Amino acid sequence: MLKVRDDYFKGPQSMFAPVDLSALLDEMDEYGVVKAVLMDNLVKPSTAARKFVDARPDRFALAIGGVNLLRPIPALRELAAVTRDLPVAYAVVGPSFWGDGQYPPSDAVYYPLYTKCAELGLPLCVNTGLPGPPIPGEVQNPIHLDRVCVRFPELKLCMIHGADPWWEVAIRLLMKYANLRIMTSAWSPKRLPDSLLHYMRTRGKDKVIFASDWPVLRQSRVVPEALALDLPADVLEKYLYDNAREFFFSEQEL
Repeated sequence: MLKVRDDYFKGPQSMFAPVDLSALLDEMDEYGVVKAVLMDNLVKPSTAARKFVDARPDRFALAIGGVNLLRPIPALRELAAVTRDLPVAYAVVGPSFWGDGQYPPSDAVYYPLYTKCAELGLPLCVNTGLPGPPIPGEVQNPIHLDRVCVRFPELKLCMIHGADPWWEVAIRLLMKYANLRIMTSAWSPKRLPDSLLHYMRTRGKDKVIFASDWPVLRQSRVVPEALALDLPADVLEKYLYDNAREFFFSEQEL
């Protein structure tokens, strides 16, 4: 029987009701989730997320956002310190969610962050696709990562939250660049486009990473939907577990 062993919980804890550690672990165990990544922030650190990783570093890691890209040096020093002191899986930035959506990832304002993440060997996740809130979305067109991948081939880079309506652009970039991945966080697996599933069955077995958007998309929904996808068993295993382990936790034992 295929074991589903990895999931990524995304979303600031402050947006939702308080989460009980035991209840969360019970839900993870019920659906075979070995490790969860919890959102944290340099500006407003999540007390709950840091409490959970301190209590169970074997089950939880952090994703760090909130880097001030307009005054980057203090923020990047703090990012390096947090990465040194806590189990951090990756840094994260949402181009539509800061600066009034005026700075695409190809803008040089991101370059200090790219350089620091490459130096630290820290993966960086970048929101792609039109965002749900009524905010400018063009900056999250995956094409803006084309120049980034050329300039920073050493950077481990992952598109997150899918790439709608630019799936085809994202897939072409994935074919083109060895250091690029895509995560299907915030997407119901049964809603994934046929073009992405075809890519996963063929050239993209190692490039697509499963994720939830817990608690908006709970494991009770996304795990059964993922298991029901028309994918070969080895591709499904890579999607649900192996690709995340290799990209985010290659130096750790899950």
